[in-house]
Amino acid sequence: MSEAQPGTTHRRGRLLALAALAAGAGAAAWSLRDLPAAFGRRPDAAREARVRNSPQYRDGVFHNAPSTVARAGSAPDIDRDTVRRMLFQREGRVPANPVPTVRPATGPRPAAEGVEITWYGHASALVEIEGTRVLLDPVWSDRCSPAAHVGPKRLHPVPVELEELPQVDAVLISHDHYDHLDMATVRRLVRSQSAPFAVPLGIGGHLRRWGVPEHRIIELDWDETCTLGELVVTLTSAHHFSGRGLTRNTTLWGSWVIAGPTRKVFYTGDSGYFEGYARIGEQHGPFDAALVQIGAYDTAWADIHMTPEDAVLAHRELDAGLLVPVHWCTFNLGLHPWAEPIERLLVEAKAQAVPLAVPRPGERVDVDNPPELDGWWETVG
Repeated sequence: MSEAQPGTTHRRGRLLALAALAAGAGAAAWSLRDLPAAFGRRPDAAREARVRNSPQYRDGVFHNAPSTVARAGSAPDIDRDTVRRMLFQREGRVPANPVPTVRPATGPRPAAEGVEITWYGHASALVEIEGTRVLLDPVWSDRCSPAAHVGPKRLHPVPVELEELPQVDAVLISHDHYDHLDMATVRRLVRSQSAPFAVPLGIGGHLRRWGVPEHRIIELDWDETCTLGELVVTLTSAHHFSGRGLTRNTTLWGSWVIAGPTRKVFYTGDSGYFEGYARIGEQHGPFDAALVQIGAYDTAWADIHMTPEDAVLAHRELDAGLLVPVHWCTFNLGLHPWAEPIERLLVEAKAQAVPLAVPRPGERVDVDNPPELDGWWETVG
């Protein structure tokens, strides 16, 4: 066999390099193929009138209600010091050991006749209330990001596959940030569930782009209510913001009142502490339980995320019974140590005599008979 000439070898090397480069570019393009769709869509033109007429909408965007008690912050602006801490303040922000999960029971079974809550991690949870089921802010992707291979990665596996969930009566979305509204999860739910999506004003545009049928989209403004059989859900206010790209606040954000015939549950969504909690408690309370955001807080954005101490204060003003903390554990979205939110919450809840349940991801909580605190996070962080 004759040896290849130096020129031939060089040309082959160039061809191989070009082929590798083309393959890499192709792989990158394939991984980003859904990026435009993941950004969602601004409110549809046919529905602009309802958006414009919202008391929360002016100058082309939605606004928080005026507040005299909201903590000082600059969200969504971030200064140089915050960027420095994001880049270099990393110690303890992810768990040192695997987060324990519980695989919930699967298969057909009736919904709880009382009130039971299954937390799947971060803000995703299933609320069973007097024979109905409500799925909150479901995110089943590995990352909360518009791209499948970039962005905050899940710190523990999902406790159960999305398709194994029982049939639900409603899917509630609090706002359109990636850690609360995930395109891939929505598309899977279109196939595996038949329930409607109840969302704040403007988010219907995202859902329509992702293939959710019109008859399964319910858009609400603050203090608007939807009745689904014996289940009544009401969108209430929150102190936050929205946006999936460079454009901010073209969709509304909120919290949720979930009511059966005699029992009620509240979900904060994402919010800074504000006087709205006392008003919600007066109008809709008392609540059997509240799922309250406790993580990803910082002084730089104190107006849009509560600290654990804020969470206890809000819980008391809501006139709620059992506090179930959410928005922690699953994604590294804050600058605090991984277990700090729950540790601070325990101290404040004890000081204020607030009953607390801290389930493992996937663990089911009977609100009338909650599990004892066992400190499972202490061996993880």
